[in-house]
Amino acid sequence: MLEYMNSLTNSSTKIEKSDTPEAETSSSASHDAPNGNERDEKVTLDGASIALPSHVAGSGTLDRLVENARDYAKASTAENTNKAYAADWKHFARWCRLKGTDPLPPSPEMIGLYLTDLAAPTGPSPALSVSTIDRRLSGLAWNYAQRGFPLDRKDRHIATVLAGIKRKHARPPVQKEAILPEDILAMVATLGFDLRGLRDRAILLLGYAGGLRRSEIVSLDHGKDVTPDSGGWVEILEDGAVLTLNAKTGWREVEIGRGSTDQTCPVHALERWLHFAKIDFGPVFVGTSRDGKKALETRLNDKHVARLIKRTVLDAGIRSELPEKERLALFSGHSLRAGLASSAEVDERYVQKQLGHASAEMTRRYQRRRDRFRVNLTKAAGL
Repeated sequence: MLEYMNSLTNSSTKIEKSDTPEAETSSSASHDAPNGNERDEKVTLDGASIALPSHVAGSGTLDRLVENARDYAKASTAENTNKAYAADWKHFARWCRLKGTDPLPPSPEMIGLYLTDLAAPTGPSPALSVSTIDRRLSGLAWNYAQRGFPLDRKDRHIATVLAGIKRKHARPPVQKEAILPEDILAMVATLGFDLRGLRDRAILLLGYAGGLRRSEIVSLDHGKDVTPDSGGWVEILEDGAVLTLNAKTGWREVEIGRGSTDQTCPVHALERWLHFAKIDFGPVFVGTSRDGKKALETRLNDKHVARLIKRTVLDAGIRSELPEKERLALFSGHSLRAGLASSAEVDERYVQKQLGHASAEMTRRYQRRRDRFRVNLTKAAGL
């Protein structure tokens, strides 16, 4: 796609092949260079030749199309995915430079060595987990595809090395702790009743009841198609709220019913925030002034949700038997989704629909409780 977009850049005239340098800098200097020095990594992309009709060339008609095509290309993957893939390429390009080679064209042998160095580094860098290594390889494959170089992940120099890494170093996935009902109640109880407290209470309750990702929470708008960066909108009805989300798996609706009391009702919390913040349109969750008395126009970043969860977990004394560092590591934005999946005493298919999972198996990965052996199949089997 980058090759295609590069060809469009000069599309007002006949374009001949040209070299376009792309500046790259390492995203992990401490991993490969003890002195932390960084240099720009230059990657050359070849633009494809294209001839335009004379009545179109120089008319300016294509300028708008070029910009629109770039916007669509950028929107083809999530923003966080784009950032991760860019970081993967920068790290690999810098690794190649340090080893005296070039990342282009792709060399299965060098990529196999790169994966080996990630799993068993020769320098001071820590070994990466198997899941991270697999993600790095996906990032490289994507970047090569955008540069017009298909990468065969089944090549023996890559596939056999990766299989060996998985066989030798694979560990059970480290899952974040689920936030259970008593936890979420204790967490919202630590919040104040100024604007900031009303907003954060609505974030926690809405995210928990909806089983939402943190990006889905902050991307909500009050009204359909209000802002260009919207990820969905909310509609408040008599019996609850309906969220229409443009999620990872496509558009879906999430129904959030009203709670048993106003103190724990996510819809009531959302209504109070919108009322006192005077939000009639635009982003639902925005920043507030330093004194917490005025709502601003800027949409919150999804990192705010993660920080909010960690802060209120500490303030509520959840898992207080553990050191603070371990407690912080246990919880993240995913703890809200895991909490709903683990706590909702309903048919599994309803939980699956709420979380937007394509399979029941994925939903089961989110179902984890601290009170193990809640269902004793041994006794149920007559033993």
